[in-house]
Amino acid sequence: MQPIGTRKGQTVYFAQPKTEQYFTNKMLSERIVREASLSEGDVKNALVSLSNVVCEAMTLGMSVDLAELGSFRLVVPSKMMDSAAEVTVNDALKTPKIVFIPKQKMRDAANAVELSIDRSAVKASTGGGTATEPGEDETENPLG
Repeated sequence: MQPIGTRKGQTVYFAQPKTEQYFTNKMLSERIVREASLSEGDVKNALVSLSNVVCEAMTLGMSVDLAELGSFRLVVPSKMMDSAAEVTVNDALKTPKIVFIPKQKMRDAANAVELSIDRSAVKASTGGGTATEPGEDETENPLG
């Protein structure tokens, strides 16, 4: 039963990913080694260096363009204040957030994901539980 909202008290159904696969750093490194003429050590060093450079740029408040992947930018949300005198760093500014904006190629890849419903696993929500039971056909490395 839905515990709140316009459907309170009703049995509701919703979709949930069957599996949530994870492409590990090791899998990423191995794939790049196969795709490029770099050693595993070179790839790992490049990824660590990329992380260091992006973090340094974020510390300086800069955006970072990652070519065909997209870009990172820093966003500092602000609270609305009643007077100009109240607008201070401590009172008006919230915790900075990092936003990733994917380029078209990455958005196209996300849109190409095949979606389907496994009707045999659908069950009713009991107000916070899951709507489907996870399947057992997980693969370790879908890109390998």
